[in-house]
Amino acid sequence: MKRLILIMLFGLTLSACQQEQRYTQQSPEIDAARALLATSASGDFEGQREYYAADAQIFYNATEDNPTSVDKMIEEQKAQADDFSNVSITIEDSAIEMVTTDKGEKWVNCWGVWKGTHTASGKSFEVPFHETFQFVDGKIVKDFGYWDNAPIMMAIMEYEKSQAAAADSTMMN
Repeated sequence: MKRLILIMLFGLTLSACQQEQRYTQQSPEIDAARALLATSASGDFEGQREYYAADAQIFYNATEDNPTSVDKMIEEQKAQADDFSNVSITIEDSAIEMVTTDKGEKWVNCWGVWKGTHTASGKSFEVPFHETFQFVDGKIVKDFGYWDNAPIMMAIMEYEKSQAAAADSTMMN
């Protein structure tokens, strides 16, 4: 009888020590997030669709009450595609992770650097970003992305101002 009780206590101790992994830096979801970002950087905007659920919500520099759709995101990326060349996205191995929340939600978080050259002015940019993806059944259902657009917007405004000034001086001559 004592032996049975000891075996049961040992079994309970072992099962109590086994917990579901809640943090990792290797998973199919991480691989999908990396592939999605590489697809985006390559200019294959339509290719991004395969990573998203049909009803995915996207929040780029936006609050949760202002989502956009995959269709709208791709439309905006296509409209801006000619504005930049030499686009790349770098994510260090230590800067991407997947966590499973207490509710069982799977989230991939990544921190990286977007690089690109403004086609018209030739000015290059390096923009740090953070992006967080929620996965359900292997597809992204929510995508939150945050970065500072201000340096790019200021440079484009300065370039457009210089172009307008040059056009004005040409017209005056």
